[in-house]
Amino acid sequence: MRSFAYKRVSDIASAIAEVGGDPGSEFLAGGTTEVDMLRIRVARPRRVVDINDLPIAAIEQLSDGGIRIGGLARMSDVAAHPAVRERFPVIVQALEKGASAQLRNMATMGGNLMQKVRCSYFRDVHQACNRRDPGTGCAAIGGFNRTHAVLGTSEHCVATHPSDVAVALTALDAIIHLQGPDGARTVAFDDFFPLPGDTPEREHPISHGELITAIEVPADTAARTSHYLKVRDRESYEFALAAAAVILRVEGGIVTEARIGLGGVATKPWRARRAEAHLTGAPARAEAFEDAAAAEMADAVPQSMNAFKITLAQRTMVRALNTVAAGRGGNA
Repeated sequence: MRSFAYKRVSDIASAIAEVGGDPGSEFLAGGTTEVDMLRIRVARPRRVVDINDLPIAAIEQLSDGGIRIGGLARMSDVAAHPAVRERFPVIVQALEKGASAQLRNMATMGGNLMQKVRCSYFRDVHQACNRRDPGTGCAAIGGFNRTHAVLGTSEHCVATHPSDVAVALTALDAIIHLQGPDGARTVAFDDFFPLPGDTPEREHPISHGELITAIEVPADTAARTSHYLKVRDRESYEFALAAAAVILRVEGGIVTEARIGLGGVATKPWRARRAEAHLTGAPARAEAFEDAAAAEMADAVPQSMNAFKITLAQRTMVRALNTVAAGRGGNA
């Protein structure tokens, strides 16, 4: 690992000033991804600014029934919080399936959203990767791409987004609170993860020195029976081949609202809006779920080794939808 400077700060203004004023500095929180990036020389900051002492780790219950999760809240603390478990079981399920207990005790919610893709070509500095080195190409397109994306891809990048909890949060219409050199602002969750397009190196609409201070999850009574289903090669702490976060509102046997997030199959936490549109007004039955899932995946573009993901994603969506419609969601 190359040498770099280290500084620890205890207030938000100092953290923003330290990083925002130095292009060679980066924030360091839980470090579960950043330290890996340093070791393999993908990340090469001149200095890291440790922000673990900042007062942004609280988990707050909002008066309207929503939740505000601090950017430095540990994943384990969020998963264990009684209000989160009661109101948003889909968040808990995604967190508990996303990492080992040891990692959840270290990793922060903000850091989880900022983590890098898990593409092996991104992590190998000797391979072509447009995310790491813009303009060099995407080795995954002609290489081993079994685990890569089939939705939201471009000729410049086909890597999937690795986060589980981000899939749940996109279905919940979460809001990200940022603070940086130019002040505070909010970003809708879906807008926080741009498609790779021609600029795959731009992973977030966040300026250098901006910090995730909180993630706000709006109140939603239907989320109490939400569900997160993750399909992977092995049961123990593996990245998703396909995942679905589902929230349904059903009245008189008819779906009046559906919100679905997909993971493991797209270049960002994928909001399945086409499937949602198909479901709204449809009977809450397996046939309607199958039609909606097929519609969502109709424009999927497989690579040479991952066409199976199209069918897998459809089956994952249908199974998760059936679980929630049968009243078996929740129970985090």
